[in-house]
Amino acid sequence: MSLLAINWAEVGVKAGQFILSFSIIVVLHELGHFLPARWFKCRVEKFYLFFNPWFSLFKKKIGETEYGLGWVPFGGYVKISGMVDESMDKEQMKQPAQPWEFRSKPAWQRLIIMLGGVTVNLILGFLIYAGMLWYWGESYVPTNKFTYGIATDSLAQSIGLRDGDKVLSVDGKYIDRFNKIPLKVILEGANTIEVERDGKPISVNIPEDFAAKLIHFKTINFIDMRVPFLGVDSVADTSAAANAGILANDRIIAVNGKSTAFFHDFRKTVQSNKGKKVDMVVLRGTDTLQVAMTVPASGTIGVYNMSPKDQFEVKEISYGFLEAIPAGFKKSIETLESYWLQLKLIFSGKVNTNESLGSVISIGKMFAPQWDWMQFWSLTAFFSLVLALMNILPIPGLDGGHALFTIFEIVSGRKPSDKFMEYAQMVGMVLLLGLMAYALGLDIFRLFK
Repeated sequence: MSLLAINWAEVGVKAGQFILSFSIIVVLHELGHFLPARWFKCRVEKFYLFFNPWFSLFKKKIGETEYGLGWVPFGGYVKISGMVDESMDKEQMKQPAQPWEFRSKPAWQRLIIMLGGVTVNLILGFLIYAGMLWYWGESYVPTNKFTYGIATDSLAQSIGLRDGDKVLSVDGKYIDRFNKIPLKVILEGANTIEVERDGKPISVNIPEDFAAKLIHFKTINFIDMRVPFLGVDSVADTSAAANAGILANDRIIAVNGKSTAFFHDFRKTVQSNKGKKVDMVVLRGTDTLQVAMTVPASGTIGVYNMSPKDQFEVKEISYGFLEAIPAGFKKSIETLESYWLQLKLIFSGKVNTNESLGSVISIGKMFAPQWDWMQFWSLTAFFSLVLALMNILPIPGLDGGHALFTIFEIVSGRKPSDKFMEYAQMVGMVLLLGLMAYALGLDIFRLFK
């Protein structure tokens, strides 16, 4: 991949959304540790957004606490006196415990401090989802209202699905929200998809290794809504389409002689001609034009379809303030369940970890190339819940590891030694930093692959 092919404006917008999103999540997570620590009279030495090895971009001491901004945007931290944490301050731990130190507090207080960050992230995810439902509501096309059936990729076709099929059920159960069908197939191991084809019901069997193949090829949405190519809504500036003279309101009816009545067909044909010259038939008003262009290595030419919303029966759901609360809670639970099932799928060995692991680069790519507040808040809620789930895992170095040792102390009445905690923290940090470095390396490799 050439660095010249990167749209740096889009990268900047995505990076801006990523930094703002994670700043919100990290600051509130650390505040979840900071507040109970202060309530229980612990001294908090530092409160940092991002990490600050060697130097800080900004720092100011207020009272006993130094507040600062680091330069490595991978997280943040609070340094609580007398706590074995990522700072690995061994000298402090050699001194006799002081009343204001974390280690001198009762186990139940230490447990609350440790779980504070996870608790705040759970609450944050729920509040964002509830707020989004209250403000924007929900809209979707029910599965049984897909006028033109589904669009399929090569993997979907490999198991017998076809463009234009209308999904009736999955394992005999109708699923009203179409976006839940891939999750049911991938995460719950569905065995069959029942479709209507040419007016007849057909049962399509799903192989056991299908989920692994989807994750391998990173095409979780192996089926999608089939929508007509109504016309060019807009053309991205400096794109191949713009350079070739394609205009808004044009209708591209064929590419290399293949009909593009549906946008899926158009996109698939363009993708299959990466780096090649293609000839398009374009209707502009009453004129028929022949337009030639070379498809970039990205496989996209910068053309957006007109909204097909009027072609479908859309279900709109509005929520009052009180109605949004249980709806937001339900969405939070579904998000946690879905991600937990994905983790189980990875740890089960059914998928290659190399293909499912990603770093901040993969996360940043998930944000929209234009600033989109709805998607921004949706991803922020998602990542907040994911951070809570990952942090509660009983791994040394994470909040869940500290909580596990504290629960052991409460149950057994025996407190692990400071030396044991130091070694556990060291092992945990080495594993976590190694995993982060490995994920970052994979992403960098993918960028230039």
